[in-house]
Amino acid sequence: YVSALEELGVEVLVLDPLEQYPDSCFVEDPAVVMPECAIVTNSPAPSRHGEKQEIIAALQKYYSPEQIFALTPPANMEGGDVLQVGKQFYIGLSDRTNAEGVRQFSNIVAPFGYRITAVPVMEGLHLKDFAVYLDHRDLLVSEIMNEQGAFADFDRFVVPREELYAINSLWMNGTVLVPKGNPITQKHIETIGYPVKVVDTDEFKKIDGSLTCLS
Repeated sequence: YVSALEELGVEVLVLDPLEQYPDSCFVEDPAVVMPECAIVTNSPAPSRHGEKQEIIAALQKYYSPEQIFALTPPANMEGGDVLQVGKQFYIGLSDRTNAEGVRQFSNIVAPFGYRITAVPVMEGLHLKDFAVYLDHRDLLVSEIMNEQGAFADFDRFVVPREELYAINSLWMNGTVLVPKGNPITQKHIETIGYPVKVVDTDEFKKIDGSLTCLS
């Protein structure tokens, strides 16, 4: 995974393992980052509470103190519910992200010109398990997310049920990382013009982890 990102021109900061936090490999969740600022989130899962403190040191390598914000209770949010499309954020209302989380997040990013749309997550854990943006208005979605009015203006590809895991593919510098074993989704992404790099995420799949979760 790290090699695949580096081959696409990405500088990767590999964090030390945190054995006391078994979900901490899913580093997408404790912070949401953008050019202007970083937002430390607040997971409602007790087993993940310590991650938000651990992530701050990594963020400080790239952001000044006044650029680092934090959500506070009763706000809940995990980064897996935050889908960015340019200056627009789609935020999933899920078991891990609540309306107060969306409100606080919106107040932080609005001065930087970002808009927020809340989207109910009717299945599974996070929004990006069921809707992922590639580029050029292309969206990978589940059948349920395909019915969401918030995504009506996108060019949507409904990923077949047997390849639902492949929705969480990752666009990076023009290439799309696709989890191995999903030929239908891979072929569609290639057909609409994206180079594809296949990545083996089978071990992470066992605990519902996927490509965007890991960075």
